[in-house]
Amino acid sequence: MSERTGLKSFAGVERFLAEVSGDARRSGYVLLGDDAFLMEMCRKGVMRALVPEDMKDFCLHDLDLGQTSIFEALDLAQTPSLMAPFQVLFLRNVKSLYGRGSKKEEFKAIDEYFRRPNPQALVIFVADHLALPQDLRRMDMTDKERAEKIRETLGDVCGVVELQRVSEEDAMHWVVREAKAKGVDFTEDAARELVDALGSAGGAEMMLVASEVEKLLLYAGGVGKATVEVGDVETMVSAAKQRSLYELTDAISLKDAPRAMGLLAGLLNASEGGEDAAIGHVFSLAKTYRQMLVLNEKQVKDQRAMWQVLWPGFRVAPFAADALIAQARRYRDRGELTRGLRLIAKADLELRSSPADKKLVLERLVMRLAGKGKAAELEHVGV
Repeated sequence: MSERTGLKSFAGVERFLAEVSGDARRSGYVLLGDDAFLMEMCRKGVMRALVPEDMKDFCLHDLDLGQTSIFEALDLAQTPSLMAPFQVLFLRNVKSLYGRGSKKEEFKAIDEYFRRPNPQALVIFVADHLALPQDLRRMDMTDKERAEKIRETLGDVCGVVELQRVSEEDAMHWVVREAKAKGVDFTEDAARELVDALGSAGGAEMMLVASEVEKLLLYAGGVGKATVEVGDVETMVSAAKQRSLYELTDAISLKDAPRAMGLLAGLLNASEGGEDAAIGHVFSLAKTYRQMLVLNEKQVKDQRAMWQVLWPGFRVAPFAADALIAQARRYRDRGELTRGLRLIAKADLELRSSPADKKLVLERLVMRLAGKGKAAELEHVGV
């Protein structure tokens, strides 16, 4: 990961790392957001600046506030180490500070510590139980409330570093720069294809993007290529992701609920965000259902006709063309496709309302879509 990018999406992290490395370092910070890539960027930068490799066992502490009380953690921070000149404490599971009860004693202890902090210690609260999308206007209301509580409490005594998702444009430039630094030209079109394939509604999934960039650079080196192009991304990344989706819709169209549920589990396990990628999967299902509805209405029977009825930007990956035509033709009644789209829309609305279990919402949707003759009945009764 590059420490200095010059890209707007990374500016907050870079300011934080510059502050930590200099004389203006505060005694405590809150890393606010669930972006794993930016979180890792912060962690590595802090360790590089303050944690000598040979002293890591003595001065680096990773504590879970669900298992270690805040009182114990602050006592450790306040106690000078006999083995290390400086201590860094990463305190995870910050949401436990905002559970049941007022937690007055806990926050009183935090306030007292930061009035007289140990100058040879840095305390970092990891608040990764909420998500900050690239566009904060799209932030979930529950997450907004959580963030406000953190700013009203920990924000009074600590610096707050907002880890918003990286914009797709910045992610694209990051890919090109990373590849160039390693001697490979990554075309802008290929970078955009990669980011589009792995993105989500909240912004670029940078941890996944970075992982796929490494694979593509290894692939380019293995076949003796000096340039990564769109075709390489389609071969290595986009096709694999889309195949899984079309396998799922194939099982749904065959009304094979057990297979559909197994494929859904595989999709969720393969997603970097796990069940948090649910909205992205619902979006993909909606797009595929709309494609099938068009193919069904136009009675498309071959690829030649398909390219005539599906407009640019709404077309199907070439490898999936025949499979999708076959899937669309299985729906004798186009009303079943429109009912499916309504069920998908309901699931999307439910997911955006912060349900307790996003995976359950997806599983219920797939069961309804794959149920034999049940979709209309379930929708009618409002289940």
